Amino acid sequence: MPNLLIVGPPGAGKGTQAARIAEALRVPAVSTGDIFRQNIKEQTELGQRVTAILDAGEYVPDELTNELIDDRLAQPDAEQGYLLDGYPRTAGQVEFLDGVNLHRGEQLDAVVRLVADTDEVVRRLLARAELQGRSDDSEEVIRHRLDVYERETAPLVAIFEERGLVVEVDGIGPVDEVTERVLAGLAERGITA
Repeated sequence: MPNLLIVGPPGAGKGTQAARIAEALRVPAVSTGDIFRQNIKEQTELGQRVTAILDAGEYVPDELTNELIDDRLAQPDAEQGYLLDGYPRTAGQVEFLDGVNLHRGEQLDAVVRLVADTDEVVRRLLARAELQGRSDDSEEVIRHRLDVYERETAPLVAIFEERGLVVEVDGIGPVDEVTERVLAGLAERGITA
């Protein structure tokens, strides 16, 4: 089974597509954002630390996220592969994930890169904030996170492109069509259910 990442700016539909792709390929979708939000909801120590970071529009520090990922990928359901959503976001996290995969005797098989127009992403996130009451989704914070993404996360795509792993997909359009584009791009690389 494949080891995959899905990347793209916040609001590009990573979570939706990750769940659909993971189901189609029979691997768990692992979302750092979902794990952090669960801890926030339960008001755990981690949740309290993460709340302050997210409310400021920043990303959670690598060491905290790396620990979470190492534990999650050691779970039985991830033994046959995984799809990571929201990780890695820094060069240090890429290096850490390489080490985790090396320890597993595996490697990363592909990186799905969703691309989306900035104004569309802002519109999507503002609508989500209203529906879900998310404190981390004000317009100012959204635009700040998009700037942080461009500055710190987007350059990681170059690392994956050097490795020949990137499958670039237009993330705008009906959900089913985006999923079909992703699965077709993965199938071109021999990655199927």
